[in-house]
Amino acid sequence: MDDSRQLLFQENGKLPPLKYSLPLALQHLVAMIVGCVTPAIIISSAAGLANDMRILLIQSSLFCAAISTMLQLFGIRGICGAKLPIIMGVSFAYIATMQDIATKSGIAEIFGAQLIGGAIAIVIGLFAKHLQKLFPPLITGTVVFTIGLSLYPTAISYMAGGTGSTAFGSWQNWLVSIFTLVTVTIFNHFGKGMLKLASILIGIAAGYALSACFGMIDLSAIGTSGLFSLPQIAPFGIKFEFSSSLAFSLLFAINAVQAIGDMSATTIGGMNREPSGNELRGGIIGFGLSNMMSAVLGGLPNATYSQNVGIVSSTKVVNRKTLSLTALMLLIAGLVPKFSALLTTIPQCVLGGATVSVFASIAMTGMKLVAMQPMSYRNTSIVGLSAALGMGVSMVSESLAQFPEWVTLVFASSPVVISAIVAIILNLILPKEDNKNS
Repeated sequence: MDDSRQLLFQENGKLPPLKYSLPLALQHLVAMIVGCVTPAIIISSAAGLANDMRILLIQSSLFCAAISTMLQLFGIRGICGAKLPIIMGVSFAYIATMQDIATKSGIAEIFGAQLIGGAIAIVIGLFAKHLQKLFPPLITGTVVFTIGLSLYPTAISYMAGGTGSTAFGSWQNWLVSIFTLVTVTIFNHFGKGMLKLASILIGIAAGYALSACFGMIDLSAIGTSGLFSLPQIAPFGIKFEFSSSLAFSLLFAINAVQAIGDMSATTIGGMNREPSGNELRGGIIGFGLSNMMSAVLGGLPNATYSQNVGIVSSTKVVNRKTLSLTALMLLIAGLVPKFSALLTTIPQCVLGGATVSVFASIAMTGMKLVAMQPMSYRNTSIVGLSAALGMGVSMVSESLAQFPEWVTLVFASSPVVISAIVAIILNLILPKEDNKNS
């Protein structure tokens, strides 16, 4: 093997020649770019932002994802950063809660809650070894499963054209969304290499082309947007509210534990070793710190990307400088308003067709974590009751109408909060079963 190509497999090696490193960096970019921008598009729509502010939200989220990734790749000595080959991006885990906050209270409240959540994550990082016991795979899996389930209504609404659309539920919207979904599924299951990794991107491109035939594309925003723009300080404002902060604190605690799982999968799959205590500690603190920075710069909450962990595990390419090229491309995209404006022209039915499979995979990831544990009566009770109460209350939010408004926001806006609390409590109080009887 070419000695310079060997650098790809050296965690701390210098940057391999671009003919080797650039295609792998693009592979990581293709795998995560859609997931990084879609939440910003969904939340900007829920908040009713003007087009220029929608563009800015996408820009800020891309820029912050790039900085967060760089922080995790190279870290700040003795302070934070895992210094592992991982990619950060905007997380779908927060969408249901953010939608509710944006609709009822405005987007500024999201960033206030994000600041609090980031601080909580830093505390978890400092005491990761002790707090991790509260979130074994059974609990994490239950929560991830309910996150996936909670996103299904969003996907279906988008497939129909988006709530509030004058053409909501039209046959054109359903045709485009199903065509997009079919394209994604074909490339995901029959494609090889880059085609498989780019299945969602290809599906969006195909759906975009079909939607153009129905006159669904409006390119006017691209012409009016600039070529270059630096991020702004608190462009959407920052507002603190107790119920939003409480909900985000729980979500950040759960995502911090999920990050431990992603970092472990990265080192085990890519380097054949367990992560060190310092790597886990630095990674979680970096996760919290980068989210606090993102809140100040108007970027939505980010987390480690499991699909990129999968790429590292399968290719064994752990060279951090190679992954930094991915972050650099994200950074450039975040500084170009015209690129963000182009993303806002994607019809909601296309996004729905592309993301329904993503949301399904989130739910199934949770189920895989649950299935790793013995399906004893105790464990099935924890998973079943947690999911039932979480999903049930969120689907019938008026059941809490007699309580103060903050109770509804915390416990009914997303099933995640109730599911997490119930799962943790049941796991602590229900008696362990003997292996013989389980």
